[in-house]
Amino acid sequence: MTDLKSLKELFKLMADHGLTEVDLEDPKGGKVKLRRGPAGDVQVVHAAPASPAPVAPAAPAPPAAAPQTPAESPAPPAAAGGQTIESPMVGTFYAAASPEADAFVKVGDTVSADTVVCIIEAMKVMNEIKAEAAGTVAEVLLENGQPVEFGQPLFRIA
Repeated sequence: MTDLKSLKELFKLMADHGLTEVDLEDPKGGKVKLRRGPAGDVQVVHAAPASPAPVAPAAPAPPAAAPQTPAESPAPPAAAGGQTIESPMVGTFYAAASPEADAFVKVGDTVSADTVVCIIEAMKVMNEIKAEAAGTVAEVLLENGQPVEFGQPLFRIA
């Protein structure tokens, strides 16, 4: 399914029928995803059949730690008060719509659930991220242009 001739035929079918995305899976576990951009650019994502993961030897149990007093243990950002706005996807964090523009929000700004707080670029698509909570921005946890993981805290809201 993934030889050059087959891919060329799929590209032609996509163009002929105005398709922007095709996702195929063969019974042997191989996957091919074709996606055309607005200028007709085609992106091919090929995944090999899944192979069983190697089994790692069991690690020895870590020694038991002495109990800490509350003053010794650092508090995670969410525990510092309020809640966090987390990334819904993997991508690149942008605080503003363009390098010359002001940040969507900064510390001290009041936000509602529908307030756009940042943009996360994923696969060349700019995704506006909304606060989904009301409150005051207490902390911006990332810098412009930093990579971000799914579930990673972006902002702390008080």
